[in-house]
Amino acid sequence: MSVADTSQDPMRLQMMLAKPTDTALTYNVKYADLARPAQGPANPFKAPEPTGKNVLTGHAEETAISDATFTNQHRTFQSRGYAREPNANGKYVGDLVKAQEFGGRDVIQIRPTGVKRKRQEKGDVSVVEGEGRYLGPWAKPVSEVQYEERDAGSEEELASDEEYLDESIVPSVPAPMDKAATAYENDLTNAETSEFNGASQVDYMGRSMLMHPPNKPIEIEKSFHPKKLVHTWKHGSKPITAIRFFPKTAHLLLSASADAKIKIFDVYREQELLRTYSGHTKALTDAEFSPTGERMLSSALDRYMKVWDVETGTCTYRCKTGAIPHVIRFNPSAPHEFLGGMSDKKIVQFDTRVPPGSDNSMTQEYDHHLGPINTITFVDEDRRFITTSDDKSLRAWDINIPVPIKFIAEPYMYALTRAALHPSGKHALFQSGDNQIVVYAAGDRFRQNRKKSFRGHNTSGYAVDLDVSPDGGLVASGDSGGFVCFWDWKSCKMFHKIKASADGAVTCLRWNPQTTSRVATAGTDGTIKYWD
Repeated sequence: MSVADTSQDPMRLQMMLAKPTDTALTYNVKYADLARPAQGPANPFKAPEPTGKNVLTGHAEETAISDATFTNQHRTFQSRGYAREPNANGKYVGDLVKAQEFGGRDVIQIRPTGVKRKRQEKGDVSVVEGEGRYLGPWAKPVSEVQYEERDAGSEEELASDEEYLDESIVPSVPAPMDKAATAYENDLTNAETSEFNGASQVDYMGRSMLMHPPNKPIEIEKSFHPKKLVHTWKHGSKPITAIRFFPKTAHLLLSASADAKIKIFDVYREQELLRTYSGHTKALTDAEFSPTGERMLSSALDRYMKVWDVETGTCTYRCKTGAIPHVIRFNPSAPHEFLGGMSDKKIVQFDTRVPPGSDNSMTQEYDHHLGPINTITFVDEDRRFITTSDDKSLRAWDINIPVPIKFIAEPYMYALTRAALHPSGKHALFQSGDNQIVVYAAGDRFRQNRKKSFRGHNTSGYAVDLDVSPDGGLVASGDSGGFVCFWDWKSCKMFHKIKASADGAVTCLRWNPQTTSRVATAGTDGTIKYWD
């Protein structure tokens, strides 16, 4: 029998049409009948009933309502006992008497008039009980706050606020803010300034104290580890985040600190503070000289990256992406370009020849890391660079190509927080989070050198700097306990330690490229120490 014939069979119809009150079937129903849809049209005049509870206290219908409207009605219900339903009807629920008394206004449309509550007299200290006893801070208010009804849509009542406000208690309503005050493109609150702090800007021959080095660059044949303190510079009271020597000649020392200032000190002549650069509004994260030393790059927690003229102290370029730059580096082969490692997992590349804010100022974006960027190291004659991140990985890139050519992420790896390039250019050293310095090849394969691992120091959660001596024979690193540690490059054995700070960690370290045994260290105490 076909399906069409089944619906016409009177005996089958009688068996299928069971009473609505029945709780059991008297025959074995076929699956085709059980799965058959309901016959007949739905009742258009009967609203569908809730199928059951969808919340703990009953059935709740979903509706679209903004957070501000919900908060407003919630506060109104807590303070007045009524609220408006969030639907097209707009009925009131709760205490309808109060809703009628206040005209259905919410807490934004009803506000205090500014009449101050009167409190009971504090009383006499000598009276313990009875009338006039001492109440002190436990005196209760004796008058209620009067409320003034205000219609949010009425401009006349908003304009007449000054008539009933007591200015001695509640200040007058301020004027609306001008739109020009919110034009952040022309925000000059962090305008850059510079101050020369030295005795003279020129030497006895009229040459610039900043840009003219007192000696010529030399090549160090053999380096030795320092043993004693020869000079101390005081940057300030806050931690120092970066120190850098002037390229090649090293006659200047740059210092960036959490006090949002950059300072440059003289190294060879009078060893004095020469110039202070101010322009960032928050703590600096990194700073670096350009390859020629004529310019300087800085980044801070205010999200700005700025390029400065070292001699004049003027800011020639500034840009931001919305994220915090953690590390910045000039391209040694193209000084007009620089890279910034950001907190949003991206490496951005800018061209200082293009005005900031234009569409072409950011020339490239490298977006493959899964965590904030920690280091950027140029290798292979500046044609490639290596980056590390908090995602515990290492990636190698070709310049201007946003696809990594090498990706290393082993299960045993920790986050690599600081980096240094060996003078030979064949190795890159990284400060690892498991209290060791690891070495990777800086050539084509970027493999880790398992035989070279420098241990014995403690980083303990700090981003501690490391550096290699000019001849490549010694490796130096800071320590969270205030030490400076030195290892032999070939044997990887530590043979010397210096107690450089008694108050905190040594997080910044740089080897002077023009001397055989001089190292500058700095840390959380705001002091720069020069060792020989």
